[in-house]
Amino acid sequence: MERTLQREGYAVLVGMDEVGRGALAGPVSVGVVAIDASCRTAPQGVKDSKLLTAAARERLVPRIRRWALAHAVGHAWPQEIDDLGIMAALRLAGERALAGLDATRPDLVLLDGNHDWLTDPARAGLLGLLDGPPRPPVRTMVKADLRCSSVAAASVLAKVERDGLMVQASTEPRHAPYLWDQNKGYAAPEHQDALRRLGPSDWHRRSWNIAAAATAVAREEGVAP
Repeated sequence: MERTLQREGYAVLVGMDEVGRGALAGPVSVGVVAIDASCRTAPQGVKDSKLLTAAARERLVPRIRRWALAHAVGHAWPQEIDDLGIMAALRLAGERALAGLDATRPDLVLLDGNHDWLTDPARAGLLGLLDGPPRPPVRTMVKADLRCSSVAAASVLAKVERDGLMVQASTEPRHAPYLWDQNKGYAAPEHQDALRRLGPSDWHRRSWNIAAAATAVAREEGVAP
């Protein structure tokens, strides 16, 4: 798919994917991986991060970094999710990830799914009227994390970095009872039990109805740590 787009004139493609949208605690994280014609075959085994074991994801990270033209992960934190709402927080994390590409200027962003959460509706139609570099066009694609190596690679980078943040946070005494080293902030039974006993921490998304959110996430995503 990426090679077809490059033949259409999109020389630098950026695959983008998010992790943590359905978690009850911790950031929402967005990975980006930029590729051009110099980036040959993707590392063997690159696929949607949810289909890989934690060990397989860890092994892929250095290979993805060597393969990519540029890469980055951006985060939006629980307070920002509470203040902005989840969709605007996703956009913020995506903008931070793109900023992390430094001098690499994408010609097109490939976004997993059928909803463009990266483009700010308030900016639509204002091309050329706003300060800063122009935003790259966005193309959504259902199952892009299975069809496009750059998107799958972005998913892996985001998942590994976010998981690491949750494991590190779980070493702090005030966070340890929530067992984020095991559940990564998702609605696992032991996490929900700790919430019932202790209430939310400073890393929980307090604007959410956490009990209802946990039920909805489990039903919609079947998310596993």
